[in-house]
Amino acid sequence: MVCALGAAVCFGTATVLQAVAARAAGEGGGGDAALLLRALRQWRYLAGLALDGLGFLLQIVALRSIPIYAVGAALASSLAVTAVVASRLLHVRLSGTEWGAVGVVCAGLAMLGLASGAEGGRSGSDELKWAMLATGALVMGLGAVGGRLHGRGRALVLGLGAGFGFGVVEVSVRLIDSLAPVELLTNPATYALLLGGGAAFLLLTSALQRGSVTTATAGMVIGETLGPAAIGVVWLGDRTREGLAWLAVLGFAVAVAGALALARFGEAPADVPVEEPAGTP
Repeated sequence: MVCALGAAVCFGTATVLQAVAARAAGEGGGGDAALLLRALRQWRYLAGLALDGLGFLLQIVALRSIPIYAVGAALASSLAVTAVVASRLLHVRLSGTEWGAVGVVCAGLAMLGLASGAEGGRSGSDELKWAMLATGALVMGLGAVGGRLHGRGRALVLGLGAGFGFGVVEVSVRLIDSLAPVELLTNPATYALLLGGGAAFLLLTSALQRGSVTTATAGMVIGETLGPAAIGVVWLGDRTREGLAWLAVLGFAVAVAGALALARFGEAPADVPVEEPAGTP
């Protein structure tokens, strides 16, 4: 659980650092390629990428140690981290309701930490591995369909698709039993992880660029938590501590509900000036 929470802190902080760097890089001209090159010269952007990488490693460790439902809820809490960090670095004003949502997320995670047991002992079947690969392909198709929509419908479909893709990554990590090169190359879960992660990144980027951040992020949170949690319980044997199933269900629901209330922080706000320390070039 410590690794899952550490991943959430990494992802949430990285979002704000990359937003600050992208905003500074956007002051010049040029297209997307020029914007990316300028962003890569910003230490904040590089630090954000490093935090994303560390967060992914912590996520893998967590998925190999505790149930998927606990990891999914913890990752959704990265929105609370983004909100708190944005309030400090970007001077974004959080309403009383949003501060309450941060507290709700923390309470839900505390309940999950008390109730969750070890990861399930069942090994994933070959059918489940192929199903994850097929789901990754369907996510790409969902992106093509969602891209033709407009307004909130587009953001919701693309956000859900991104959530499904990240969910494929969560489940696929549990389905990779060996890191031996031959085993990795012949395991459908390996390709499901790559396809699902790549598709999720593309869909989420498109949703945030051309639609409502709040709608897209809410769809992503729902997609990456509910499905993988159910798969972990039904097919992989994830369980809770004896007699605490009710607390795990309540904690999961509370944490996800709190994250949804903070959905506008799926992309750190970009309309507030950043104050640079004196002497900063």
